Amino acid sequence: MSHKRLQLKEGAYLLCDAHYSKLRPQLLGFIEAIHEKELRPTQLILMGDIFDALFGGVAYTEMQNRKMIRLINEIARFIEVIYLEGNHDFLLSEYFHKVKIFPIESQPIFMHYGSEKVALAHGDFDADWKYKLYCWVIRSRNLVRFLSLFDTLFGHPILKRLDAYLAKKDDCNEFKTFEEFVRSRDLDSYGSEYFLEGHFHQNKHFGIQNCSYSNLAAFACNQRYFVVKSLQDKELLEEKSFS
Repeated sequence: MSHKRLQLKEGAYLLCDAHYSKLRPQLLGFIEAIHEKELRPTQLILMGDIFDALFGGVAYTEMQNRKMIRLINEIARFIEVIYLEGNHDFLLSEYFHKVKIFPIESQPIFMHYGSEKVALAHGDFDADWKYKLYCWVIRSRNLVRFLSLFDTLFGHPILKRLDAYLAKKDDCNEFKTFEEFVRSRDLDSYGSEYFLEGHFHQNKHFGIQNCSYSNLAAFACNQRYFVVKSLQDKELLEEKSFS
């Protein structure tokens, strides 16, 4: 999906990698606070893997996340909500009707903040061909519907096994050679002053040639989110913690 001249607003909230599930329920309080206007972002940008498992066409995952889906849709009635699909949440347009959805093939997206251009992505958009093939296969609507039907008929063995695997996964590991990895990716070629992404859960910020790079902290690890600062500030983002 494309949208003309996306504007990044002062006071926008950016959030990624909450991996919301019954085992990681912390996101619910944060979204409820926005819904009840206890927190007042000018814009809400969800940068992928907001849910631990939410797939368009798979009713079981929609059922598990129904309350969160409803709240996000209701928030989108009074502020702009932008959602960059991740590798745990995709084919989302059937669930979020007022949210601007960007699948992996549309990432990075570009937003304007004053005279500066900001690139945003979940983070797995430029992987090797094997991963891209995997992404294409698992996002096939026909395949997803077939697997959903199979899973439903046999009591959800696929999704229950996936839930068990995700429950054991540590989302907060340190990637020791992360800066070297980022510098090998040629992100400066996108021509933006800022490049923001999630996926890697590292909360690292540094310059790469002419671009200021940020890998945002995973909300799942310690409930951190980011607020867009004033144009007068040298730094684009202010890190905050929800507790």
